[in-house]
Amino acid sequence: MNSILIIEDDNVVRLFMEKVLLFEGFDVRVASDGESGVAALRQKRADLVLCDIMMPGMNGHSVLEILKGDSSVADIPFIFVTALSDREAQRRGMCEGADDYLTKPFTPEELVSTVVSRLCRVKEFRQQPEKTIFQDKIALLCQQTTEREREILLLVGQGLTSKEIAARLEIRLNTVEVHRANLMKKLDAANATTLVRWALIAEQIPASTK
Repeated sequence: MNSILIIEDDNVVRLFMEKVLLFEGFDVRVASDGESGVAALRQKRADLVLCDIMMPGMNGHSVLEILKGDSSVADIPFIFVTALSDREAQRRGMCEGADDYLTKPFTPEELVSTVVSRLCRVKEFRQQPEKTIFQDKIALLCQQTTEREREILLLVGQGLTSKEIAARLEIRLNTVEVHRANLMKKLDAANATTLVRWALIAEQIPASTK
């Protein structure tokens, strides 16, 4: 079970994120300000940090600077969560070492997709058994799912809702929901988190076979 630390001073946003990630099976801890967030992480490591930028006292940039300067926690994936949508703010965050950016407001699907995508990307497939398993999953996707299902799966991985997928593909909402149900059954995906992980695997399928 992956552990997530949420550092967010807005009670409503923090509770929303906590509930979504708990529902998806993550071990979630929360902090209401930068100081307590840094202390919580040093006391017990997390697999990923979600941190607001605009907080009183120690803001998100300061939190990231402190963590990147501490070798015991510097390698933990760090995602900025902020209402700032301008490119300058994004560039600054990435230059400072943030791994990703999640702009408010966001949907549960976007939150889960961002978290799962980052966790999967930091996981290394260096040992041969892991590579074999990964290739087996790609083969299973190609054998068990249709081209349309994989197309929908990739959009799920981008954090799109069923309604947004229907609009993007110009198909009925009910059709999307049927495809999603079929995907979850075929891939034995118990929840949205598992489906997003499959979406990341689908991204590795060569274009000629998608």
